Amino acid sequence: MRIKSLKRGPLTIDDWTIDSRDTWCVLGGNASGKSLLAAVLAGEISPEAGSIQERPKRCSLISFESLQNEYEQELAKDDSDFLDRIDYGSSGLEILLQSGASQEQAREAARVHGVAPLLKRGCRQFSTGELRRITLLREILQFPDLLILDEPFEGLDSQGREDLHQLVSQIIAQRHSVLLIVNRIEDVSNWCTHLAILDRGRILLAGERQKIISLPETRHLFNLSSISSVKLPQSTRISSPPQDSPLFQLKNIRIQYSDTIQFQSFSWTLRPGKHTLISGPNGCGKSSLLALLTGDHPQSYTNHIEIFGYRRGTGESIWDIKRHIGYLSPALHRDYRVSCSVETAVLSGFHDSIGLYKDTTSQELAIAREWLALFHLQDFATQPFHSLSYGQQRLALIARALVKQPYLAILDEPTQGLDDLNRHLVLACLERLASLKSTTLLFVSHREDEHIALFEDHLHFERDPDKSASYRIRKLS
Repeated sequence: MRIKSLKRGPLTIDDWTIDSRDTWCVLGGNASGKSLLAAVLAGEISPEAGSIQERPKRCSLISFESLQNEYEQELAKDDSDFLDRIDYGSSGLEILLQSGASQEQAREAARVHGVAPLLKRGCRQFSTGELRRITLLREILQFPDLLILDEPFEGLDSQGREDLHQLVSQIIAQRHSVLLIVNRIEDVSNWCTHLAILDRGRILLAGERQKIISLPETRHLFNLSSISSVKLPQSTRISSPPQDSPLFQLKNIRIQYSDTIQFQSFSWTLRPGKHTLISGPNGCGKSSLLALLTGDHPQSYTNHIEIFGYRRGTGESIWDIKRHIGYLSPALHRDYRVSCSVETAVLSGFHDSIGLYKDTTSQELAIAREWLALFHLQDFATQPFHSLSYGQQRLALIARALVKQPYLAILDEPTQGLDDLNRHLVLACLERLASLKSTTLLFVSHREDEHIALFEDHLHFERDPDKSASYRIRKLS
């Protein structure tokens, strides 16, 4: 495939040849044009000028955007209003059958690649990593001539990453072409033979992987030394939580879906300042645990939960609780589907809403703009939220979660989709926020390098050896 004089929006590719015998990786930071390039190469978007010669006939693209589109299609088919049960969407098996494979082929592929437990579950019950794995397997079952993987490792636990590496290696060995797109040097896989560096819509460097990675210019582009500490915007808060009272207490918590117990008999008391890291494999229940706290899980009211002095299910207003919480998760990002500006998305954090339905004060507007400036989004303030790249959207939603500097900040994989520069910026913000001693952090991450000293406590999900539940939760500190 040869790209010549290609132009689409900020993307400009003068001359780039992708030999079918080579496996390319495109490396670039947030808003560099990676996802736009992927969509153009896959034929989902047409170039404004230039040409793509000898494009493979069957191209498959897996990206955050493609998964979001599928999620919205599932919502459009939601029949919960016409059923006597909740419609959780297409099952894992139904998703695999979309490839044209037979049931036998789909079940065997799911067994080999470790996703057999997902076959009977609805896709809206999947974690981010589980949805990514089942969707990727569906695309592979179609035997595409070119498989484009845009940030495929995001949201996967360590086992999922290893499985994906092995799976792609097998695809390459079968002489299928793969194009990998990532935003971190460490995600440039060894099975890639060639590497292109994309910055501001242009390919700056391209060639054999080892040669390009070793160039000083490459290291300079991804230098993190410029980030040390940050100054946070002002806060509207005039008090901190009482230090002698717990933020919440969970007593003998149990999460169960049909005959499957996800975890049970878990108790936890969190006091102010006990910043906690939460880890564990995809689908273990990390997000379910956090959704119990926010009240967004259907079993929030069948468990014993005391939070901010309220016993869940005793007539308290959900807004009395949410006003003390800042929240971000892959699910919230997925569900932030309203049409609004970037500035409005950040302002909505003051009111715990998706979109903005109340008047804001001049102080709130000033604070929101300070957060946008901190994350280098000030030039996008009036642009539509969904016009931003996935990574930029993520930064705006992090600002939304922190804008009121809440008593409790619940951050479920907040750095998903961020390049290393922005990831370090976010972690520096959290360290500074923790130092102010008025916000307590709950932080979910699959990344070992995010297990930083800030988090003195650590909850880890692991398989239940007694099989009384799928997982148990251990306190590692």
